[in-house]
Amino acid sequence: MEIKEDGVCYHETKFIDEHGLIRSTKVPVVQQLALTGLKDLPNRFISVSLQDHPVVSPSILDASRAFQTVDMAQLGNGLDSEGLGRTQELVKLASVAKEWGLFLVINHGIEDSVLHGVEDVVRGFFRLSFEDKKSSVGTYMDVDNLGYGQNFVRSEEEPLGWIDRLAMKAAPSEASEGLLVWPRNPANFRQVMEQFAEEARKVCNHLLEALADSLSLEKQVFLENFDSKNSEINVRVNYYPPCPRPDLALGQPPHSDASALTLLMQFGATGGLQVLKDAKWFTVPWPENTLLVSVGDLMEIMSNGRVKSSWHRVATLADVERFSVALFYNPPSEVEIEPVEGEGPRDESYKKVVVGEYVRNSYKYSLAIDKQPMMNFAKN
Repeated sequence: MEIKEDGVCYHETKFIDEHGLIRSTKVPVVQQLALTGLKDLPNRFISVSLQDHPVVSPSILDASRAFQTVDMAQLGNGLDSEGLGRTQELVKLASVAKEWGLFLVINHGIEDSVLHGVEDVVRGFFRLSFEDKKSSVGTYMDVDNLGYGQNFVRSEEEPLGWIDRLAMKAAPSEASEGLLVWPRNPANFRQVMEQFAEEARKVCNHLLEALADSLSLEKQVFLENFDSKNSEINVRVNYYPPCPRPDLALGQPPHSDASALTLLMQFGATGGLQVLKDAKWFTVPWPENTLLVSVGDLMEIMSNGRVKSSWHRVATLADVERFSVALFYNPPSEVEIEPVEGEGPRDESYKKVVVGEYVRNSYKYSLAIDKQPMMNFAKN
């Protein structure tokens, strides 16, 4: 639902308070705020945690700490591809996944025309007036936070992100039946995004096999939790308008993803994504035309901590708008995943979890940086 007060448009959203009660609050439409040319940031957007750790520029990263790009053509598409190039690429994949929890991928097989199509429909939607956006797509104030609106809001005291977003479920195909979560304008929005999602599924399945192989595990050990009919692909489109005070606001607060893998593309600008390592925020050197993969909480659990989900946030930019599209790839919601066995002792802090239960809980509560809630949500 949208609300207008004194000419300012608001999204209405709901959250669960400390007493377990559902409450509603209204949050400004950030795209409209940015268009007013305001010089001062509204108090609700000021983040007190912005300067909790120093920020490191990509140019300062030395070769030993650099974000490496994984060449998926070198990984090969078949189980018989065991050449030297593949072996070296698997070593690189394991290293960067363990070191950073995210990595860039090239030669992934998704045609440029598909990616350009995604950019076109996303820009087309955000060029619409607020009224046309609202008539084109619904807003659903449930745990999945689907449709058009703001980021997740967990309290009226929590700082808001400098972001407007779209969220929908691309798979399973019937997941959004009866809901107006796909924009009707542009008319081809759903077709284009579903094509991207299906191409992304192939990339993620390939990476699930490669990650297992790179960790000296049975090749299907992660992929066997997924299936082509019921595995989930959740789409989230993030729009970050120019911000009058990047020193005070975040696009998204620090978090990890409640996914197995997250595949992302960006356009409009670079330099927004930051990842925490060694008590420093590193600005990820992520070129516009390169896809990025982030390890999610479910992969951390399945791998028994061999790879860790990345703890990341989104910085705001002063003079440019930035878009990103994130595809969250998960096993079916009813599947119970568990830490994989392998060489060495098992980390007993990782337990079995039901995918849907974990995702729902992660939406309701903010994960602490030590990810203790990950363990609290697990089943003994």
